[in-house]
Amino acid sequence: MKKEINGIEIEIVTEDIVRQHNMAAVVNAANAQLMMGGGVAGALHMAAGPGLEEECRPLAPIQPGEAVITGGHNLPNEYVIHCLGPVYGRDEPADQLLADCYRNALNLAEKYKIPSIAFPAISTGAFGYPAEEAARIALETIREQTPKLEYIEKVRMVLYSKSDYEIYERTLSE
Repeated sequence: MKKEINGIEIEIVTEDIVRQHNMAAVVNAANAQLMMGGGVAGALHMAAGPGLEEECRPLAPIQPGEAVITGGHNLPNEYVIHCLGPVYGRDEPADQLLADCYRNALNLAEKYKIPSIAFPAISTGAFGYPAEEAARIALETIREQTPKLEYIEKVRMVLYSKSDYEIYERTLSE
């Protein structure tokens, strides 16, 4: 599904985050230490190779809502933007911290003049954020940021499951 908002294409797909060949940047749903973990962080680190972990080491630790940028290493993307999403029920205010992840990632993409960025559903896996609420926060934050984006032309939500895709599709259609 695709929708244009303020001249920026917002796309929702069910794909593998490590295979976003036509995106300049991918976003890592990182852990505080920016090291290989499970889920998105594990997949991206494995695909990127050991250079990603080496580049991340001096940038850690990061706080919930914070974003940092590295090169893509062996990924097909020039950049990886690492965001630490909130653990649902522990990191508060969770909604603000999750919105900060998307806002800070987009701000970094703008700073580096990145034309396209692919996000996973940050915090919805092991961090337990309810998918419907996370989709609303993610898409509202992206929508709010679009008037301020000069360099970004395309934002893609890369979702792991068909059920997540349906939630994001419904939310984007509202």
